[in-house]
Amino acid sequence: MNDDRSTTAPPTRRQLLATGAGLFGALALPRHVHAADNWPTKPIRIIAAQAPGSSNDATARALAEFLTGHLGTPVVVENRPGGIGMIAADAVARSAPDGYTLLITLHSQLAQAPVLLKKAPLDTSKDLVPIAAFGTGTSPLVVKKDLPVQNVKELVELARQRVVSVGNYGIGSGWQIMVNQLAKETGAQFNIVNYKGTGPMVFDLMAGNIDIGAGSMAGMAPGIKNGAFRPIVVISGQRSERLLPGVPTWAEAGFSGPAFDDLRESNMVLGPAQLPPAIVQRLAEAARLSASQSEPMRNVLNQLGVEGPPWTGNELTEFIARSWPTYRTMTRELGLQVQ
Repeated sequence: MNDDRSTTAPPTRRQLLATGAGLFGALALPRHVHAADNWPTKPIRIIAAQAPGSSNDATARALAEFLTGHLGTPVVVENRPGGIGMIAADAVARSAPDGYTLLITLHSQLAQAPVLLKKAPLDTSKDLVPIAAFGTGTSPLVVKKDLPVQNVKELVELARQRVVSVGNYGIGSGWQIMVNQLAKETGAQFNIVNYKGTGPMVFDLMAGNIDIGAGSMAGMAPGIKNGAFRPIVVISGQRSERLLPGVPTWAEAGFSGPAFDDLRESNMVLGPAQLPPAIVQRLAEAARLSASQSEPMRNVLNQLGVEGPPWTGNELTEFIARSWPTYRTMTRELGLQVQ
């Protein structure tokens, strides 16, 4: 049940290469190449698909600050949450491929939009060109402070007795798939409440309006620190004794399979199709540099528990080729769709 407030074989190498080739086909057909010669000559806009208070927004703002100095031109962030990230994605896909309008969004939403939506406004594999993907790090499942559970087993037992309300930071998230798979495997009853980002969801968690939620440490850390809610399992990323001491992973809690093992999340930076390869390369290099040279970006990534630079180039192609089919397969198997 959803409330809106706003085992399958792994792909073969041939399939992976075919998927990657399709996603990056735009790179082989450069247009407006002349526009790259003097780029940038005016302000750049990054459209963020999530609301403030999310890892998406925090990453976007740290990147914008670094790019402003690195490229010598103002870079601003504009939040356009909602629509499974398609409001922001469509705006960028329709923009001129000149490097002045970029997107940062959850790659899980890009992966699932064609399956979740009866009619997506764009083809996420063809109308956008990936530039870089920043990891979202260690992300916990949290329960409100007075919920009488200490671990996932007790949560499942409670959800078998009565419906547990679940905050979802965005339709099409890996977290949404995990909740549905958990219900399918255990008979637990969950009512998913959808939000336009982690920030709005956290407000309801703190107020006790929903029972559980999940998200990156960018949004969850303050509530955990002040005791508004408690982490009981790491849903994505590595176990971290520094950030979440004693909190187990899904595997350590006894759950495995594609929904729990393979749904890695990222904040992906993209441009419109036909963005000149020279601009894609400059932006990708700048994104990687930001992880080591920008103190604000290092602080964001450290808070999230992200280690290493963002994925770019072939590494990014392979990441998309491996993860997107898994997201889409799980979404179909669970019968998820947005009306």
